[in-house]
Amino acid sequence: MAEERTGAATIEGNPITLIGPELKAGDHAPDFKVNKDLFTEVGLKDFSGKVKLVSVVPSLDTKVCDAQTRRFNEEAAKLGDRVAVLTISVDLPFAQDRFCTVAGIDKVVTLTDYKFREFGRAYGVLIKELQLDMRSIFIIDENDIIRYVEYVKEMTNHPNYEGALQAIKSLI
Repeated sequence: MAEERTGAATIEGNPITLIGPELKAGDHAPDFKVNKDLFTEVGLKDFSGKVKLVSVVPSLDTKVCDAQTRRFNEEAAKLGDRVAVLTISVDLPFAQDRFCTVAGIDKVVTLTDYKFREFGRAYGVLIKELQLDMRSIFIIDENDIIRYVEYVKEMTNHPNYEGALQAIKSLI
C-alpha cells in the first residue's frame, strides 16, 4: 500500500491526504506511465536527455490551473529545445486537447494521469479524497535527478513560478 500523507495539503483550508512519497531535490525521478492521448502511453524515458519542467495541475478547467499552464507555455518558448515542458493532470485527453486549442497552448506537452494515477502515486501528489493530482512543480535534469520540487500546500494558490524558472535556467 502506498504511503499516505494526511494533512499534507489543503483545499480552501480543508486538509487533504496525498498518496505517495514526498520527493526532494536530489532524489532520482521515479518513472511513470501517463497518456498523451487515449491510446498513446508515455513515461519519463520519452523525454530522456532533456531537462524537464513538470507542471502538475488538478484540472485545466479551473482558473489557477489555466493560468499556470498559460504561464509555462509562454515561458517554454524562451527555454529552447533542451527543455521539455510538461503539464500533467487527470483531465481526459479530449478535455486537454480542447483546452489547448482554445487557449492557444502550443509549447507545453499535456499528459493525462486519468487511466492509471501512476504519476500521482509515484510523485506523491494523488489526492486520496478526489483522485486528482495536487498542484506541484518538479524540475528534473537530463539525468533524471530532481533538482527542484514544490508541493503547493493550498490547492487554490499559484506555484512559485519564479523559483521554478530560476531552477530550470540554472540547468540550461
